Amino acid sequence: MNSFKKIISRIKRDALTQVAVAVAEDEEVLIAVQNALEKGFARFHLFGDESKIRQLAEKSMIPLDQVKITDERDYVKASLKAVNSVNTGESQILMKGLVPTPIILKAVLDKEIGLRTHRILSHIALFEVEGLDRLIFLTDAAMNISPSLEQKVQITQNAIDFARIIGLTEPKVAVLTALETVNPNMIATLDAALLSKMAERGQICGGIVDGPLALDNAISLEAAMHKGIKSKVAGQADILLVPNIEVGNTLYKSLVYFGKVKVGAVITGAKSPIVLTSRADSFETKLNSIALAVLLSQQANI
Repeated sequence: MNSFKKIISRIKRDALTQVAVAVAEDEEVLIAVQNALEKGFARFHLFGDESKIRQLAEKSMIPLDQVKITDERDYVKASLKAVNSVNTGESQILMKGLVPTPIILKAVLDKEIGLRTHRILSHIALFEVEGLDRLIFLTDAAMNISPSLEQKVQITQNAIDFARIIGLTEPKVAVLTALETVNPNMIATLDAALLSKMAERGQICGGIVDGPLALDNAISLEAAMHKGIKSKVAGQADILLVPNIEVGNTLYKSLVYFGKVKVGAVITGAKSPIVLTSRADSFETKLNSIALAVLLSQQANI
């Protein structure tokens, strides 16, 4: 699996997954919705200011005859209604539209209708990098600010489980730090070494975990060989686990804005997948994220 095109080809079309979009009055969101409808892998329930949704759709010549719209101009109420649509089973995926992340996450964590489980919520991005023979996963670039070792264990497990659903039989996880040796003065390197040992002892399952590894020797076999690193992960990483949100967010945006790579992202660990893209993301990124969430939802229900 090395492209979003192949991911979309794996989505089953016999029972369309419904996506509840919170605050859908956004042009890029509506274009992504139109493309998903044209490709036939999802249906949609839009929550938001109906008049603005229709105005934007008319401006971009986007037909809305195949979508359901619930008129709600208040961002908080629209988010709660979208979350409740997933909680009740009417929809299977939640998608963030033109709404600040804290508002929709507060709805997700609502004690009565929210989507929280015993698992940690974590953000997983997937990159299609030109010239690379595999897709690259990155976690966590948007959800957990400065995760503890215990939280990193759960974030790693979420990413491995997700990668296996995408099609990897034994994902290779590189625990990223600034260097590839343990330094007692750098907590991230200690966490990386502990995560590696925990995976060896079966406390993290389904993948191979190694670290500390710097980015170059996690991705490049040449760099790993030059530094004499012997590892099943070095130079072959599928999943990049970052030490904190600053590193993850910067790496994510560097790939998008400098590398011009294709990307999709979801939040896992909730009752259902959550598409939590940035309001600045392109329709293609939103479309790729919808596709990932749909595939994840379908595979989880097999």
